[in-house]
Amino acid sequence: MNLDNLREKMVETQLAFRGIKDERVLEVFRKAPRHQFVPKELEDSAYIDSPLPIGEGQTISQPYMVALMTECLHLKGEEKVLEIGTGSGYQAAILAELAKEVYSIERIESLAIKAKERLEKLGYKNIKIKVDDGTLGWPEFSPYEGIIVTAAAPQIPPPLLEQLKDGGLLVIPLNGRFSQVLTVIEKTKDKLKFKEICGCVFVPMIGEYGWKNKG
Repeated sequence: MNLDNLREKMVETQLAFRGIKDERVLEVFRKAPRHQFVPKELEDSAYIDSPLPIGEGQTISQPYMVALMTECLHLKGEEKVLEIGTGSGYQAAILAELAKEVYSIERIESLAIKAKERLEKLGYKNIKIKVDDGTLGWPEFSPYEGIIVTAAAPQIPPPLLEQLKDGGLLVIPLNGRFSQVLTVIEKTKDKLKFKEICGCVFVPMIGEYGWKNKG
């Protein structure tokens, strides 16, 4: 099984065919080794059109959803981006190829440790990861031109809006615990402009401004 061929097929049939147009985004997905961000036993399934389990009840998102959320940030290469929900580190790796700096927060320590080791092994040097409540953001390095939330939120966490730069974009799955609407919020002079992209399903975001527990 040629993983390079499967990755190229993924880009053509799952991303470009379904409307991902940003050539920089498509090129990064052609290079990023998604099979190295999933459990060893799932490597053969790494490029299918589906989320996959990564342990601790969490998932690596469907390739199309990762690409769509990334494209929504309109990255040019000089941005500072905050990611909420490191998971296996795949989304952070994608962002690191398209932005200047990536700051990623993961509440589950075991996942954060594995992601950090994986990203360092792959040679990424512009990603910082910490274990914390992602709904509180990472004020130390704010403001951010882009913020991406890879878990379902019942509301927009106020700290994330505070840490979003004027003119910045926040991409977040909003509304219900079991189904959401992917939403892009643009912050301009303390005013917010909302754009609904599509329906989606993400694991719940747990935290002070997220869901309170796993139940």
